[in-house]
Amino acid sequence: MRPVPAVSRSIAILRLLGEARPGLGVKAIADRLGLVPSTCLHILRVLVEENLVQIEPATKRYSLAAGMISLARSVLDGGSFASRVQPGLDRLATAHGVTAMGVEVTSHHSVIVLALSKSNQPFRLHTDVGSQFSSLVSATGRLVAAQGDYTDAKLKKIFSAIQWDDAPTFARWKDEVKLAREQQWALDRDHFVRGLSVVALPCFGSAGQLTHTIVAVGLSSLMDSGTVGKLVHDMRLEVKALSGGQ
Repeated sequence: MRPVPAVSRSIAILRLLGEARPGLGVKAIADRLGLVPSTCLHILRVLVEENLVQIEPATKRYSLAAGMISLARSVLDGGSFASRVQPGLDRLATAHGVTAMGVEVTSHHSVIVLALSKSNQPFRLHTDVGSQFSSLVSATGRLVAAQGDYTDAKLKKIFSAIQWDDAPTFARWKDEVKLAREQQWALDRDHFVRGLSVVALPCFGSAGQLTHTIVAVGLSSLMDSGTVGKLVHDMRLEVKALSGGQ
């Protein structure tokens, strides 16, 4: 694909401002992204004009503007995966006391939370709609690895960069990837976040590629094998409903 520098720089600025609070000045943005300050300023002025970025007059700091909300809403509303999966996530959260999520698998080695229904159990998960993680993280990561065409060297490189609470060995993780491929669901128990178990089931696109996952997170102390089995059963029903019962 032929790169378009102005577009790439604009996206880089938006992503940087999404992470920076309470905003950044022109020089700070230019320095972090390796841009010429005058070029950076021109892009920022256009983004301000489009209401995607705002400037605080007193500090001259730039931050994301309300126009970003409209763009995000267009992704989440209508017939999107997020809007279609939300009722099922609510059912799973209510029936099983889990935090249920709809996750998109991107083409950039990452996964993004698109929809969320929180548990009534006494644990806090530092995840919200829009949260982004490495594609091989937790239970979804095992599904991504199972469906992807990765060499061992590539898998090990990505795996080694993940921040686990209690990392499994690479050999054990690969065995779990193989199991995920066979049973079409994956489990991460206490590895990514200590004390929490994460279950994920795949959702496939029309061409048979992994596009999304449905994820459920609960306290490991409450998720024995029988509980996980019932949860997986109900998650399969929700995945089937998403695919039109096929």
